[in-house]
Amino acid sequence: MPRALLSVSDKTGLSAFARGLQRLGYELYATGSTLNAILDAAVDARPVSDLTGFPEMMDGRIKTLHPGVHAGLLARRDKPEHMEALREHGLKEIDLVCCNLYPFVDTVMRPGVTVEEAVEQIDIGGPTMIRAAAKNSDSVVVVVRPERYAEVLAALHAGGPDVTMRRRFAAEAFAHTSAYDAWIAAYLQGRDADFPQELPIAGRLARPLKYGENEHQRAAFYRFGPDPGGLGGAQQLQGKELGFNNIQDAAAAFQLVSDYDQPAAAIIKHMNPCGLAIADELSRAYVRAFECDRTSAFGGIVAVNRPLDRTTAEHIVQIVTHVVVAPEVLDESLEVLARRKGMIVLAVQPARRGLFDYDVRSVPGGFLVQDWDRAGFDRAACAVATRRSPTEAEWEQIRLAWIAVKHVKSNAIVLFKDRAAVGVGAGQMSRVEAVQIAVRRAGDQARGSVMASDAFFPFPDGLEEGIRAGVTAVIQPGGSMKDSDVVAAADAAGIAMVITGQRHFKH
Repeated sequence: MPRALLSVSDKTGLSAFARGLQRLGYELYATGSTLNAILDAAVDARPVSDLTGFPEMMDGRIKTLHPGVHAGLLARRDKPEHMEALREHGLKEIDLVCCNLYPFVDTVMRPGVTVEEAVEQIDIGGPTMIRAAAKNSDSVVVVVRPERYAEVLAALHAGGPDVTMRRRFAAEAFAHTSAYDAWIAAYLQGRDADFPQELPIAGRLARPLKYGENEHQRAAFYRFGPDPGGLGGAQQLQGKELGFNNIQDAAAAFQLVSDYDQPAAAIIKHMNPCGLAIADELSRAYVRAFECDRTSAFGGIVAVNRPLDRTTAEHIVQIVTHVVVAPEVLDESLEVLARRKGMIVLAVQPARRGLFDYDVRSVPGGFLVQDWDRAGFDRAACAVATRRSPTEAEWEQIRLAWIAVKHVKSNAIVLFKDRAAVGVGAGQMSRVEAVQIAVRRAGDQARGSVMASDAFFPFPDGLEEGIRAGVTAVIQPGGSMKDSDVVAAADAAGIAMVITGQRHFKH
């Protein structure tokens, strides 16, 4: 008679799976609450202590850590000496293990959880049992996900699983324990720790994607943990299937508007804002954002930082928009957005600063890790470099522009006026060209605007392009060998210049 050992925290589908195994002739063994759930479903099962000859102890810390379990899992059926060792010690083969682990991630994401509570949710016996079964997958079927139950029962009924399926389940099992350990390591290392010698990254598959940046590239979307917030926890309310580029652009748009306290709207193309505005009303913010670059707004991604109302939705549907992102989408606006059935609508909450809170980018042969750029605007830390100081009205535009330029690809220039971006120059190899693009897009709106630069002006020429267009105040990090020349050009034109001492490169 084949034997199965079941020990699961997630009881989804457990009763039906246990009943299916019993019908296939399996003798069932289970631990603690798993055993109780099976018995409550009127399925015969025996305690794991019948395999080990040893009771559960230490509040359940010791259940399966025993040769009665691990010898039965690790014994190779093709080695006579392994089978003889089982018989000599009165041990039994175990042919199937069904196990998922203590809810460590769910526990540590709860507000106010203590370290002691977190540590008690570190599963020891479960990962050990899963790994033993996966190592011997030619003889033992290992199942770690409830969504596999039906597939396993069907394969067993047909005389399988075959070697390919066994290896696939073994790989999934090792990935499961690896991710679990990665979350534990991240929690114990703490957010303020130095970068560790080894940095495991754990992700849960959110969805396969149709393709990547281009149609010939495979792609998938993973999230950090069960409820990470941000795009990992987004709720799609309507529209076609999300794509790789949609997710990247939606993330960029959401991060941008989330940096503002006032109602804000942004329109993003290729991860750069082509429109951004702040206003007392969300609909007004969207209209001003659209006015920044009406041409580029076509086919863009829209993000707002307030619940999306009907009036704003009415404006959005006037042009083709691929994705709309908001913290909440009111029912009244869903009726309007439904007019464009293919448009993706996402409800997104701020990302939780949980077990993995880094900006990660891969390169061939490795990956880069950095803190997110969460630096905001600090007027007290700014130095006025010119003879003229900004007016209070200019200071307000400077603040808004400095937040905006952080979200524009380098080299980045943003012109701001009346609480709206009026010109954006993004991703240029030359800072002068970035200014020229921003000025050209702003047109007459450049006159009376303020200019933000994500890094220093290496020469006065970029600044002078802005001055000729009518810029009255500038914010930039400083630090160029030609800073004195740049400041002199500003003084000669009678404009104000603020130095932050902090740049905002975004590559």
